[in-house]
Amino acid sequence: MPAALVWFRRDLRLADHAALHYALRQSERVHCAFVFDTDILDRLADHADRRVEFIHASVAELAARLRRAGGGLHVLHGPARRLIPELAVRLGVAAVYANRDYEPAAVARDGEVDTALRADGRVLRLFRDQVIFETDEVLNQQGRPFHVFTPYKRAWLARLDAGRLASHAVDEHLGRLAPHDAHAADLPGLEALGFRTASLTGLGITPGESGAQAAWRNFRERIHAYRQHRDYPGLEGTSRLSVHLRFGTLSVRELARHAREQGGEGSETWLSELIWREFYQMLLWHYPETAEHAFQRRFDALPWPNPSGHFEAWSGAGTGYPIVDAAMRQLDWTGHMHNRLRMIVASFLVKDLHVDWRLGERHFAAKLIDYDQAANVGGWQWCASVGTDAQPWFRIFNPVTQSERFDPDGRIIRRWLPELAAVPDRHLHAPWRMPAAAQAACGVIIGRDYPPPIVDHGRAREVTLALFRHA
Repeated sequence: MPAALVWFRRDLRLADHAALHYALRQSERVHCAFVFDTDILDRLADHADRRVEFIHASVAELAARLRRAGGGLHVLHGPARRLIPELAVRLGVAAVYANRDYEPAAVARDGEVDTALRADGRVLRLFRDQVIFETDEVLNQQGRPFHVFTPYKRAWLARLDAGRLASHAVDEHLGRLAPHDAHAADLPGLEALGFRTASLTGLGITPGESGAQAAWRNFRERIHAYRQHRDYPGLEGTSRLSVHLRFGTLSVRELARHAREQGGEGSETWLSELIWREFYQMLLWHYPETAEHAFQRRFDALPWPNPSGHFEAWSGAGTGYPIVDAAMRQLDWTGHMHNRLRMIVASFLVKDLHVDWRLGERHFAAKLIDYDQAANVGGWQWCASVGTDAQPWFRIFNPVTQSERFDPDGRIIRRWLPELAAVPDRHLHAPWRMPAAAQAACGVIIGRDYPPPIVDHGRAREVTLALFRHA
């Protein structure tokens, strides 16, 4: 093939890149492009969105790496469904290469691009890159999607071989990159895109392929303790790689390959988490309607009361439950939240405050820097007990006991709720139980310095059980 175009999307790296690998092997000259897609950006309400800043910095590094390799990057701003076919015509390429995206909106967009390209005698070629197994590659014995994680995991592991984890190297053929086009537009600044900086530098997140590799090196030194530490948000126990997986600054094959070769309970637990990620990707691809509807359709019309002020108190970190408020303040200030905290606050919104899970899912969609639709929808439906392989509806997290168990010394609470810093340890997880004299002694008056609990957990639990019984 004389010329091809590689369209970068959720894969902002050069190393182990499937679409780039095949384009370089099958074409004489390879152009590269990235689109700041206004079909996506125009839906973002916050113009200091951390994801846009992360993407912008990662694209800048990608462009620099391509330039050093003798190529270039066409950076476009507008609707990708129109700009990619137009660029393909202008460059005279026979095919556009890209890595497959499984979200419903992305599938629809790629369908439009494919149609436009075919109308002009060109083709869109999609490759598996952000997962090890995709779409219908892991099915049950009846040829249907798994609905329960454990048998899916067994089947996933049984099908895994070295070929699945092999790197898609690009170095050998980088000489086929089309040189930088001097007439191509430079990378626009954030302001030109309609956004402003969200200050990633203070959040411990370094964008780009170099940031991903640094974070990966750091986690490899701690992966042996992952199983023991991962549930405790006050410890450095998780990988902090989710944002790099979300935007593809790091290859999932590299992560899974290391976990399999390393062995040990930490690596095995970490690999299991990667498989959970693929389980949710598979489910969203097969059941795109679950982005808005409960997987267990009998719960789709469950009459959530949505009491006035409850969602606002939750999203504004004003529920009176310290572990919930600390987690929500962390989300608001950093765009990050530990997975254990995500489960606690999701359960609290749905089963203590009786708010529809979809409102919580959309709030996370707007705030999380690592927002991944499949994992987020799957996680919220799990917590709300309306999804596949979900938490049983009669099991309801107690926010106080969860706090005592997973933040026993109050590190997360004191870090994100400094107004409670002086509260004695024995009262920190439920400060409303603190006697008036103790409140005065530590200078934290409930109702003045920190709100009382918005609901009583015991009574809220009974309302939830009644809701589900009558659903």
